[in-house]
Amino acid sequence: MIPNFQIQPRENIIQISDWQDYFRDGEQFLRVVTGAVKKQKKTFTPEALYNITAMAIEKYIMAFLMKNGDLAENHTMGDLATALERHTGELPGLREKLDFLDTFQDICDLEESHYIQPNEEQILTILEIGTEIQSLLTPHLISNGDL
Repeated sequence: MIPNFQIQPRENIIQISDWQDYFRDGEQFLRVVTGAVKKQKKTFTPEALYNITAMAIEKYIMAFLMKNGDLAENHTMGDLATALERHTGELPGLREKLDFLDTFQDICDLEESHYIQPNEEQILTILEIGTEIQSLLTPHLISNGDL
């Protein structure tokens, strides 16, 4: 279930330009993954599907943050969740889902980096998380004729 939330009130929000481009990119990335999974395209490896979905999620959250005059500290899923919750309040369950995505790769330290390739079942879960982020944030991104 997608939680209903109110954006925390902010005085004099100054949008960061080009947030619409991030939203558009998120839509395109998620559409690619959805189509590849639906058509069972073998040209997209599980690692590629994970990375494209992660980029879609990042783009949606960054579009939301930029529209609300904010940025994330870093671009890990955990940092994106923290930044998102500054505006939405706690989002039960969603933080855990985004933290789950961080378990597949850690590339912040090149000497200690790791990659785990998701299996097909995990890809479906990852796509569901992407779709949940899309459903959660799209109404706040397309309101008021901003696009």
